Amino acid sequence: MTDLSRTADTSGGHSDRITLCGCAVDLMELGPAVAAIASFDRTDPAPPLAVASVNLDHLTHFGGGSRWHGVLEESQARGRMRWLSLVDGAPIATRAEQVTGRHWPRLAGSDLTAPVLDALQAAGASVGFLGGSEATHERLRATLARTRPALRVAGTWAPTREVVSDPVASRALAAEIRASGTDVLLVGLGKPRQELWIAEHGHLTGARRLLAFGAVVDFLAGDVPRAPAWMAEHGLEWSYRLAKEPRRLARRYVVDGPLAYARLHRTAGSATDPAQAGATAPGPTFVPPDAAADVTVVVVTHDSAAVVEPLLGDLRREVGPLRLRVVVVDNRSSDDTLDRVARHPDVVMEAAPNDGYAAGVNRGVRLAGDSRAVLVLNPDVRLEEGALLALWERLWRPGVGAVVPALLDDDGRVTRSLRFEPRLLRTLGDAVLGDHLPQRPTWATETDRDAESYAHPHAVEWATGAAVLVRTDVLADVGEWDESYFLYSEEVDFLRRVREAGSSTWFEPAARLRHTGGGSGGPAAELAALLAVNRVRYLEGLHGRAYGAGVRAAAALGEALRAGSGDHRRSLGYLLSRGRWDQLPGPESRAAASVGPGLLAPPCRGRSPEGSVVVPAHDEAAVIARALAPLASLAAGGEVEVVVAANGCRDTTVERARQVEDVVVLDLARPSKTAALNAADAVATRWPRLYVDADVEITPRAVADVLATLAEQAGPGASPVLAARPPFVYDCARASRWVRAYYAARGRLPEAHAHLWGAGVYGVSRVGHERFGRFPSVVADDLFVDGVFAPDERAVVDTDPVVVHTPRDLRSLVVTLRRSGAGNRALARRADLLRRDDAPGAASTVRHLLTTVRSPRHLAEAAVYAGVALAARVPARVPARAPGEASTAAPAWGRDDSSRAAAQAPGRDRRRASDRSPTAIPAASTTPTTPIPSIERVVLPTTRVV
Repeated sequence: MTDLSRTADTSGGHSDRITLCGCAVDLMELGPAVAAIASFDRTDPAPPLAVASVNLDHLTHFGGGSRWHGVLEESQARGRMRWLSLVDGAPIATRAEQVTGRHWPRLAGSDLTAPVLDALQAAGASVGFLGGSEATHERLRATLARTRPALRVAGTWAPTREVVSDPVASRALAAEIRASGTDVLLVGLGKPRQELWIAEHGHLTGARRLLAFGAVVDFLAGDVPRAPAWMAEHGLEWSYRLAKEPRRLARRYVVDGPLAYARLHRTAGSATDPAQAGATAPGPTFVPPDAAADVTVVVVTHDSAAVVEPLLGDLRREVGPLRLRVVVVDNRSSDDTLDRVARHPDVVMEAAPNDGYAAGVNRGVRLAGDSRAVLVLNPDVRLEEGALLALWERLWRPGVGAVVPALLDDDGRVTRSLRFEPRLLRTLGDAVLGDHLPQRPTWATETDRDAESYAHPHAVEWATGAAVLVRTDVLADVGEWDESYFLYSEEVDFLRRVREAGSSTWFEPAARLRHTGGGSGGPAAELAALLAVNRVRYLEGLHGRAYGAGVRAAAALGEALRAGSGDHRRSLGYLLSRGRWDQLPGPESRAAASVGPGLLAPPCRGRSPEGSVVVPAHDEAAVIARALAPLASLAAGGEVEVVVAANGCRDTTVERARQVEDVVVLDLARPSKTAALNAADAVATRWPRLYVDADVEITPRAVADVLATLAEQAGPGASPVLAARPPFVYDCARASRWVRAYYAARGRLPEAHAHLWGAGVYGVSRVGHERFGRFPSVVADDLFVDGVFAPDERAVVDTDPVVVHTPRDLRSLVVTLRRSGAGNRALARRADLLRRDDAPGAASTVRHLLTTVRSPRHLAEAAVYAGVALAARVPARVPARAPGEASTAAPAWGRDDSSRAAAQAPGRDRRRASDRSPTAIPAASTTPTTPIPSIERVVLPTTRVV
């Protein structure tokens, strides 16, 4: 018999929960059910409790595969409602008994109403009734005055179907109910309308209990008689009601009912898994980013929608003895992983480029905040109860720096997750013998196959990296995980460095995690080859090229002996051809497409950044703090000079900028970007110069890499690059579908990543700046600078991408494009300024746009792009003004404030690193210590860079 999950009810007791046809069913006796409904605290901050009756009609509307499947769970996951779904109907009660082996009573709304009203009357709670007609309500009030004179009736409402189907009218209705002070609201709108209305608007009514009890109002008023007791006891109440209301109930009982009944008995019922229930049920919360935590759990996801919520449910169960913060770093999932995580507002979430597992871990660790330890978890693991506490207790033994758990397979058997440090002989032994001779000496195998090793705690060299708990002080000593591996061998390298730092890694068998696999996504054959190649790379890096060649030969031998498998043949091909290693999966944001000679520039790391950063700002109070956050640590180091050129600001931009230490702020009266750039150039003292728009997001690493690239101008082999920028991505997280389609098509155009314009960021060296001296009075300053340099003199640096926030709606997009188009055309007419223009014209843009179409979706996005581009060419009526001036009528001239609003209200589903205080980085290092900003799914086309 499958164990049932236990879910706490509001009265402090518990209910059993099963799942029938995809619907959760709470199994309770009458007394606990009445107590759960009638006992409540008006000051309780928890979401209100909604009660639904599960019968065949409920399965029809809310079961798996139905139109409304998951809607109730969604309202619960969003923190709007809690749902108690009770047995209603003989088929449901019978099936529940078959699944659980015990009898459960039917708790139909008509059966619960009388005892619930009696309990509410005794408690002095107020009751409201929603549904039915005005005439029914008159009879209801008369009946209640006679049968329950002490019951407080807060009000009755008889909305039309049009009202309850209209969101605006429904919100007004909910506000009216709230004003009445209703504690318990009986909703009789009929299924599924009553449940849908409660899920969407119930939390706005102010009621602590909402009862979706269908025809109860009619029963109480005496308009509809109840079936005789003997019919109800034998499960024939449905036939009585059908005989009374054949026209209204024929479809429910004659058409849909038999289908639901057959499905109910054809589909196996199951007890709800405790962690599955915890994924949606209200439960313990995680500590926020600014609070102290015992453990910060870092989960790196990639196409992990099927497994991430059960894991979060497990982690909530572990809250109590430990204060947990949970950070999910998503490596560019193509499924709805982000949407599922966003249902949990207390989870810190960051969307990022797919730079590999180690990069995701490092981003998560940077968000750990005040935490004593960090637990790195694969998304496809499940925690047995008490596993985290067992790891925690082992971690604080003397000399222990990291702890790994016992991993179980799908059948509950302990897997061989413990490993010895890789060596040439061990690689050779595993290559020749595989799983044969499991008792061979440890010098001939990398895997610990001794059963005793998995029965007792002890120090290990390393273990499968599905779960590793590390003390934060050890993390500080060891440093970040090595991102060069992308996937596999990063945990081998990290745990070796833990040993070298003087701490040990321990295995704790009392901590048991089920590792299901399949939570990371990716092509299996390519990942198997990457595993083999990374083992060679790891040992080659430690022991040299000659040693690595031996390991490579041993690994190739093992793949050759198993060449009957296609995966092994593929791995063998990669091992034999070192030149193909760059074709294996690799970091996304380290790739940049080379369009034309000299466009691509590698990052210049290993030296401290030097230069000036200029931030022009006109009424940027909403975003200026976000813009300066990653620059503040560089300015504090003393090597980078940051100048904010506030021009014509009528808001608090200047005041907010001056709150940032080590930043020079110019308060200029004239609203002109180019005048602001020239004013900043006049006070800046260092070279090279980076010009950063205030409404984009940039990381310290991107700043350092671009400045370092432009600084290398002297000596043999000096770089010819005079102007550069980082790559960029579009953040369309809050944009309409039309805007997302436009930028998806634009992102595929080669010119979008072949020039200096478009990123909101560009830099020039001292020599490059001397080409033009002062910025002319133009709107398109980035287009002007791009035209100053030949293609081989400008570059896109291989570093962290800048995040460009797009307009949110179509109107804002068109207005923005009109402004940029007008500026581009004005610049094109200035023959004295346009030194070199290799920007594509309309004809080449259309040609390039058509070449990017690879699917019907691409075609639709291209059509949107073309339509928006044409609409933007229609001139807007604006007052005449000098080029380069900021407008006092911003929307008409082209100022887009919709993208800036995101910084004011980031929303609970996007907790960005830039919304938090940055971590200072040493002046002598360009290694980033603030995470890459969240990146939405519209990205520029790239190719891998080696």
